[in-house]
Order: sequence, then C-alpha cells, then structure tokens
Amino acid sequence: MSAPLTWLYVPGDRPERFAKAAASGADVVVVDLEDAVAPPDKARARAMVVEYLTGVPDGPPVHVRINDDGTGRDDVAALAGLSGLGGLRVPKVESTDALDALDAVLPAHVRFWPLVETARGCATIESIAAHPRVAGIALGEQDLAAALHLGSDTALDHLRVRAVLAAAAAGLPAPPMSVHPHVRDDDGLFRSTRHGRDLGLFGRSVIHPRQVPVVRAAFAPTAHETEWALAVVEAAGRAGARGAVALDDGTFVDRPVVDRARSILDLAARTAA
Repeated sequence: MSAPLTWLYVPGDRPERFAKAAASGADVVVVDLEDAVAPPDKARARAMVVEYLTGVPDGPPVHVRINDDGTGRDDVAALAGLSGLGGLRVPKVESTDALDALDAVLPAHVRFWPLVETARGCATIESIAAHPRVAGIALGEQDLAAALHLGSDTALDHLRVRAVLAAAAAGLPAPPMSVHPHVRDDDGLFRSTRHGRDLGLFGRSVIHPRQVPVVRAAFAPTAHETEWALAVVEAAGRAGARGAVALDDGTFVDRPVVDRARSILDLAARTAA
C-alpha cells in the first residue's frame, strides 16, 4: 500500500464533519480528541468518536489522535476494540514507555503513529521509531518551535532530516509534514510542502479539505523529474539484469537510482489520477 499523501484532521466534537472529511479525497482522516477539542467537551467528543467508529466508516482509514494527559487513558479505554479504528496518533511521545503502555492494552492490529513534539522526544526519536507497534512517526512542529523558541520555519530543518533518518533506519515510510496553519494561504502551503519534499518528507497533515489538492500538487513530480525517471527506467529495461545502467547522455546509474526512478513514475501516476 502506498504511503498516504494527505492526513486530514477533523475535530472530534464535530460529528457532522466526519463524513465530509472522508469524502474530501484525503488518504487518512484523523479525528482529533486533543488540541481541536476544548477541555469541557472532551468526554462528549470521545462518545461521538466511539459511536462513529463502532462500525467501519466508508472511505479512507480513520485514525484518532488521543490526549496526552489523564483523559488520554480514558480515550484508550473507550477506543480499544473498536472495529473502525485504523490507527492511533499519540501526541507528545518522549520515550518508548508511553508506547509500551499502549501496547499492553490495545489489540495487536492497532498500529501507532507517535508525534514527537518536545526536545526530549527529539533526543529519543530513533528508539521511538523502532518500537514494534509503530507504523510511522511525525513531528509536531508548532509545539516544537514554541518550546525551542525558534524564529523561523527553516530552523526546524535539522529536526526534519533527523526524523527522516530515524524513520528510514526503522524501516518506516518517510514522515509526513506537520500542518500549515494558514488555511487560505495556498501559495505558502505549496512552497512549504515543496521544501519539505526536498528534505525527504512525504505527505502532509492538513486542517481543511481545500488544502488536500494543494499538497497533492506539491508532491507531484515535475515534468523534468518525470522525463528523467522515464529515461532511467527505459535504459534499465534495455540493460536487463546488468548492474550499472547507461543513459543516453553517457551517465551511469545503479540499481537504487533505478528504484528511485520507478517510485517517481508511480507517484506521477498517483497524483495525476
């Protein structure tokens, strides 16, 4: 299965939006019980999400972002065993201890997507990514930027690359980007997403359906990239089982580059659909 390109957050206390989110074209719907829900509404939101996930909703997989405090335990207890739960987004993970605790109470088929949002979490991101129940990791960039007093978006690039390396070392998909909070800033979203793509990130969390096609367009290979990839794959086909592949311009590429070219063509087909 291809890694998701878009992860659409929807507030857990807005059940009228659940089906709309599922029909938005997003690859994953993330029902949020944490930041999007005010403290007095946590219990009500939890009940609404449980009702929604009692069956398997139509559309893409549905994940739930639980709370990181005492109400998080209530979230887990309510969600355990629900057939419609596609995955668990775990906020503010700082070590594997939190994942071990979830492992002990949740069915084996429920996979975890930890969010690394603190300095301590960044310091242990490799072990978090390597936990056997983890299917993917991501940074909580807004919380990180605030905690570390970072003055620019690019100040996070070092941590983004470290997350990419941690995921790759653990055999996980490349981490998706964090949300772009300015819902009507399509140009800024596109530029930011292209920058993240260049760092090795793949996909992005979004907070509004209008951001879904912008993210897909930003990850779509350019015409030049597609032409290059096609030339590499065609040359590999002519070369057969030989190791290095000679392109028409005299450049030699090896098997990992050919695999990369095939992935570019797959992504071009996927984003054009």
